[in-house]
Amino acid sequence: MGDVLWTPPADVRERSRIGGYLRWLREHRGLDFADYDALWQWSVTDLDAFWRSIWDHFEVVAHTPPTATLGDAAMPGARWFPGATLNYAENVLRMPGRADDDPVVVAHSQTRPPVTLTAAELREQVRRVAAGLRRLGVVAGDRVAAYAPNIPETYVLLLATSSLGAIFSSCAPEFGTRSVVDRWQQIAPKVLVAVDGYRYGDKPVDRRPEVAAIRAALPSLTHTVNIAYLHPTAPADVPQGVLSWAELAAETDGPLAFSPVPFDHPLYVLYSSGTTGLPKPIVHGHGGILLEHLKMLALHHDLGPADRFFWFTTTGWMMWNFLVSGPAVGTTIVLFDGNPGHPDLGALWRLAEETGTTYFGTSAPFLLACRKAGLVPKDVADLSALRGVGSTGAPLPAEGFTWVYETVGTDLQLQSLSGGTDVCTGFVGGVPLLPVYAGEITCRVLGAKVEARSADGTPVLGELGELVITAPMPSMPVGFWNDPDGRRYTEAYFDVYPGVWRHGDWITINERGGCVITGRSDATLNRGGVRLGTAEFYSVVESLDEVVDSVVVHLEDDEGGAGELLLFVVLAEGLELDDALRRKIARELRTALSPRHIPDEIHQVRAVPRTLSSKKLEVPVKKILTGTPVDSAAAKGALANPESLTAFAAFAQTRPTP
Repeated sequence: MGDVLWTPPADVRERSRIGGYLRWLREHRGLDFADYDALWQWSVTDLDAFWRSIWDHFEVVAHTPPTATLGDAAMPGARWFPGATLNYAENVLRMPGRADDDPVVVAHSQTRPPVTLTAAELREQVRRVAAGLRRLGVVAGDRVAAYAPNIPETYVLLLATSSLGAIFSSCAPEFGTRSVVDRWQQIAPKVLVAVDGYRYGDKPVDRRPEVAAIRAALPSLTHTVNIAYLHPTAPADVPQGVLSWAELAAETDGPLAFSPVPFDHPLYVLYSSGTTGLPKPIVHGHGGILLEHLKMLALHHDLGPADRFFWFTTTGWMMWNFLVSGPAVGTTIVLFDGNPGHPDLGALWRLAEETGTTYFGTSAPFLLACRKAGLVPKDVADLSALRGVGSTGAPLPAEGFTWVYETVGTDLQLQSLSGGTDVCTGFVGGVPLLPVYAGEITCRVLGAKVEARSADGTPVLGELGELVITAPMPSMPVGFWNDPDGRRYTEAYFDVYPGVWRHGDWITINERGGCVITGRSDATLNRGGVRLGTAEFYSVVESLDEVVDSVVVHLEDDEGGAGELLLFVVLAEGLELDDALRRKIARELRTALSPRHIPDEIHQVRAVPRTLSSKKLEVPVKKILTGTPVDSAAAKGALANPESLTAFAAFAQTRPTP
């Protein structure tokens, strides 16, 4: 693979949290590991010992101890820590290493001035809001829904809800009414907490009509709470019967208490992107999320009390749930709500300087957009505090890695990671013990038995295969909501390889354990027996100055022919696609990939359809091009730009049948 861009310092074992964990294993378990690979091999073969060590090393607060670590290892249905009772919120609010007056939440927004919460203030707000929810009749098992952005109130609500053993679910307020209702009608929430609107850059977005429509569509609601976020001085506009956030968080004598719940008690419901059909309601449990996030945040991201941890995310993406577990390892979290490109692409880098961010998490498309714009972050902001950059949401190509080291900083560790809403974490990522290679995800993370499998199910090394997980992880879903026999859950992950989790991505794992994800396996390009993930295709096409964005689909031939490879490009402002540019694109693809991957046709479009978390929608585009109506091919409410689908529908109607 690529060049070595970063090497761990010689004293990494003395300075890192994973080094401290290795010393703990030696002292408390009599285990000694020469290198990361040996540690990983142990973590995925002796699951009982590894996950019990995470429980003990991080001193998980439990009300009753477990009777075993892994009661049943079969997938699906593995039973972790039977007999244990605990509470996620209690473990997060312990905030190890932090004093009462230490800032633990630093929140910036384009809608209102910055807000900072100390450890004591966070606990106090959770205490009050939990008491407020109890006054509204919320008990363990009830659902509390938040139509709210990445602001402290949403975080407080999550912790207060989980402290009661109730179940949290959030949708970002940019989600349209239909998209929200499709999610929440499935779980029938009792309480809705919603903002009245927000600012995206300098544009006010009023959400009061959407909130009214959501309330009308959810007969299960007994109470609605308004956060006066966009209109803080207009309480008279709040509909009758709707409470204010101040009323929910009113002064009370009730103590901060935590309901002990079983390890697999539902904590929150996350949703698949829902690009087709109803979004899958994925239920995550208190214990599995807690253990997984303790492991990832401390041992892989190396976060602790000295850190300020930022990830650009909305409350509709699982990276928000990942970010807000930060205080469980003692780290301060940095929240941001707004347009990351306003007033320009330097905004988040300047935010990093202003907040003293030490770990800056974002998406691969954002990093590539900064590169494309010629931005040099270290020239627009003092990033000397930064020691880690995280990238996820899409594969980051080698040129993205190189750009980070050339323009952000040479001494930081870039961690490209991949995982999913399904496990609410990454299963391949970075670790302080290993070097960073351009274009390569560093390793399979501890406790994640990731393999690549060929078409016949054989494990392969050094070649493209289906990404599978062959041993259970505690943060695999408790199940899907309203799926009592587990059939939908089994079909989603275990229908191809019985007893083995199939994730739906293509992965190549090399001899040293490095990984390259090359896109969704259901969007694969396969011509003449050569299989290629879409990510490699985009890396070539979007490296051209003329191309802003692109999407590629392969339409198979039912009679076994080569099929058709169609490329759609969004060009820089003012450019029109002509034969000269088509030839240039074809030449680049031939040189970088293979002659088989020169598109049969290249067309210009105004926009590439993307989900609200910025993922490209190759599969719905492919369905539309093969005759599926737009409304059946994609759930428009889950898209950032649903109007982009119209062009593909028009194209499908006008092009001749091959």
